[in-house]
Amino acid sequence: MRSWINHDAAAQQLDVLLFDAFSAHCLANTVEPLRAANTFAGRQVYAWRFLTLDGGPAVSSSGMEVRAHGRLADCSGDLLIAMPSYDFLRHATVATARALKSAALRYKALAGFDTGAWLLAQAGLLEARRATIHWEELGRFTEAFPDVQAERARQVWDGNRITCTGALAAFDTMMELIGDQHGAALRLEVATLFMAPEATETQDPILVRGKSVARAVAVMQANLETPLPIAAVARKAGRSQKDLEARMKAELGATPQAVYRRLRLIHARKLVLETVLSVSEIALRCGYDDPSALTRAFKAEFGTTPRALRSSN
Repeated sequence: MRSWINHDAAAQQLDVLLFDAFSAHCLANTVEPLRAANTFAGRQVYAWRFLTLDGGPAVSSSGMEVRAHGRLADCSGDLLIAMPSYDFLRHATVATARALKSAALRYKALAGFDTGAWLLAQAGLLEARRATIHWEELGRFTEAFPDVQAERARQVWDGNRITCTGALAAFDTMMELIGDQHGAALRLEVATLFMAPEATETQDPILVRGKSVARAVAVMQANLETPLPIAAVARKAGRSQKDLEARMKAELGATPQAVYRRLRLIHARKLVLETVLSVSEIALRCGYDDPSALTRAFKAEFGTTPRALRSSN
């Protein structure tokens, strides 16, 4: 757990500092998980704003214009994410450095996504810190900022400083933030929505954090109606039950049993909201022989019953 992260009921304020030629892909991968987290949590657990140094609009590398919510100098919050992307050297000015130094006093944590680490380092905000940057710039970054402990990693968390390498790493970083603040259940639900590697089976060695966990979750997803014993899930994932339990606990912060139950209940909620199936039929499709058992588990997980949720929607 990161000490700067707010773990109570209040929404966390995240601001993205945009510069011309920012990556729209990186921006989407940063804010869409937050939007999904709010939806699945049933309340606003995250708020976000798009900022610029002067309060004017920023134009992405693909020509998409984003209207800023305000000037950086006028804002404060929990986390500020600098996102210069492609034209970062043009934005590495004295004015930018001054603005980021000032922002460091108003935000609990600062992050540099894509090439954002360069701007943070230039402002002296990464001295004696571990950090990463888009790998195309890693060599030049290491030479320019010898006081920064540059690492060839997808994302680096060092106290209240976060850096990551690009759009895909930005998604991973936001997933980790969601998991840290709100637990593995919400993180897994968001991952499932976006078909993230931790919720689907994939062989891509770059994207997968843990192939065994990804395979195990995929096995669970494929066997919601007739749940398998965890030992069988582990065998299909190529691991012993004890090993899978340790890996899943480390990567998702929950036991295989808890993850499996959550996946079944996520599916149940989807059927409640998107079909006219009876609660009894939904229970059977989600591995519950007794609709009462589903209702109890559903209420414990989501704070409402299937019937009440359907009525309210």
